[in-house]
Amino acid sequence: MTTATYPDRARVDARDKVLGKTRFAADVPLARMAHAMTVPSRIVRGRIVSFDLAAARAVKGVLAVLTWHDFEGVKSPGFLMRGGYAFQGHQPMLSDRLVHRGEPIALVVAESLAIASDAAARVRVEYEEMPFGAVMESPLAQTLEATPTHTRGDTRAALATAAFRVEGEYLSPLQCQNPMELISTTAAWQDGTLTLHEGTQNSGALKFGVAAALGLDPARVEVKSPYLGGGFGQKNSLQGQTVLVARAAMLLDRPVKLVMPRAQLFHTSSFRPASRHRVRLGADAEGRLVAASHEADMQNGREDTFAANFSELTARLYDTPNYESSVRLVRTDVQTPGFMRAPFEQPAAFAFESAMDELAHAAGRDPLAFRLANDAVRDPVTGHPFSSRFLKACLEEGARRFGWERRGTAPASMRAADGTRIGWGVAVGAYKAAMSPSIARLRVRADGSTRLSVSGHEMGQGIRTAIFAALTEGLAIDPDRVEIVIGDPGAVPQHLTAGSWGTASTVPVVRQAAQALQARFDALRDGRPVHGNLHQMLARWRRPHIEVEVRLQAPGQPDAVFQRLQRGLPAAGGPDYPAFVSFSHVAHFVEVRIEPGTRRIRVPRVVSVVDCGRVVSPRTAASQVRGGVVWGIGAALREAAEVDPRHGGVLNNDLAEYVLPVNADIGEIDVGFIDRPDPLLNEAGVKGIGEVAMVGVAAAIANAIFHATGRRLRTLPMRAEDLL
Repeated sequence: MTTATYPDRARVDARDKVLGKTRFAADVPLARMAHAMTVPSRIVRGRIVSFDLAAARAVKGVLAVLTWHDFEGVKSPGFLMRGGYAFQGHQPMLSDRLVHRGEPIALVVAESLAIASDAAARVRVEYEEMPFGAVMESPLAQTLEATPTHTRGDTRAALATAAFRVEGEYLSPLQCQNPMELISTTAAWQDGTLTLHEGTQNSGALKFGVAAALGLDPARVEVKSPYLGGGFGQKNSLQGQTVLVARAAMLLDRPVKLVMPRAQLFHTSSFRPASRHRVRLGADAEGRLVAASHEADMQNGREDTFAANFSELTARLYDTPNYESSVRLVRTDVQTPGFMRAPFEQPAAFAFESAMDELAHAAGRDPLAFRLANDAVRDPVTGHPFSSRFLKACLEEGARRFGWERRGTAPASMRAADGTRIGWGVAVGAYKAAMSPSIARLRVRADGSTRLSVSGHEMGQGIRTAIFAALTEGLAIDPDRVEIVIGDPGAVPQHLTAGSWGTASTVPVVRQAAQALQARFDALRDGRPVHGNLHQMLARWRRPHIEVEVRLQAPGQPDAVFQRLQRGLPAAGGPDYPAFVSFSHVAHFVEVRIEPGTRRIRVPRVVSVVDCGRVVSPRTAASQVRGGVVWGIGAALREAAEVDPRHGGVLNNDLAEYVLPVNADIGEIDVGFIDRPDPLLNEAGVKGIGEVAMVGVAAAIANAIFHATGRRLRTLPMRAEDLL
């Protein structure tokens, strides 16, 4: 197969999506469908004393009002990061105990959504409340002992003797994913088989998690998730309502659908936890980094331990001989936090890359030249070589595209004719290049059709297009009759698709399946001439089909890792492999304009250049980068969940007040790729792109604001009032 750059091509599912033909989980029509709505807890911590369900049950069309008394024998599916399947270990409605505001305490099932919602509002509950702390600053928050994460050299001694030193504290707020597709579950129980339609990044976890919770044979649980309308980590495990809806369908013996309202999702799904970062950096007189210290505090829930991993980025960005890092978890009374796009890398890069800019300024160095001078050649943590690292090329190409040589040196030195202050900033990012074990089953038929079943999920990132490109690159098949089956553990085992390993795990195994099928075809041909494509030749030979199955895991992973894949458990490897370390890299160049009177901050242009290995689908890859930059602009200037410490809930739990970037906030985003394959990681040369695209954007904006004004902002989001 060729290793040349893939051509640009349209999304294979674009036309169906534009025409509204694509069916998402909540769109699936089922006969006799009932509709459900949850009743959220109005307290944070405590227990339910009693229910008054009479008014709810009296509403015409109500089929059932279920409480924890109706879920006897149901178990928690367990926390994903402790060998379970759910985003948190606490499964709601299994007892009278309550651990966070907004958790479901009752489920109303009715003939229509309107009836279910009306009846849910009529449920009355008496609570016994307990004291709580919902934010890290609360007196009832519990700060755990600091855990060292990475250490090399003697950081304190090197900082003490450094020619230039900077120190700062950087704050990142609690943030909540808001994908267009709301979390939903549609469950049907028929002939002893439970079928779940749910938009998920982890259909395997749903299959095995629901089976474990309800005491079912996993073979009797089917999950269908061919498309998601966005996930971003929110849908990477079993949701709290899934077991409830499945149980309701079994009890009522009819299909039940629940679409969680967005206001409830702020309290019933995972989120990016708030964090504090203290960064200390030192450089010698020649502008070389001699020491770095990164200490962080991160919000947690009480029920589970969601471990922080900020230093995986900051320990490896630069060639720093002395480095130390630690993290403290702060337990609060919230649902368990989780992975949100670039989960640890986004806040870590904001802190560390802002500090790097401060150090460059203190040392009198250009921030671009300062980063180039401190680029790492080998992995600073393990000493192993990088499988590939083209961060320097990202910086140089980005600077060329951006016109960095025209940047004024001094802060507040660039202004427009109307007095608008102009600032140019740069920052870099990295994200682990991971792979998950994957299975591909490929069948080419004589009737002209091709069916490919493969591990993976389509979250809107365009993985179907990448799969299609890899498959049709290697086989002479009819491209108009290719069926790609993903998100279906009944076809092949499905991996958790997250952490930017989706394409890097799926495309290589698809390429190998295509190669294996071509080899099978060539063996059958036995030297006979070929006239036409594979379908036509099979028809000529009167052979109905050829089928192959291929398995592929990350470098160094044992074959036993497929047992985890087959049980719906996370099984990805990376960034540390036996002989090398692998990361994707990005460089962001940002221009900000700050209005002279209002101090409103605008971002008219961004240049982002990415090292993500071989680019399989240029159009969807560029879209991923633009989306990541938009997320970074939102994180920098807009996005924060406002938690009321008195009542424990998110006050701005809707899209009217949880402020996200809109089209008017986004200027030109120029995307570039190094597009050099990484053959050590996999034979397709592919590394991840979805997560790394966001890393460093907020820092680049902060650095540009400093260049425009001379003021250093260290708290996200950065707003006009911070510059008044």
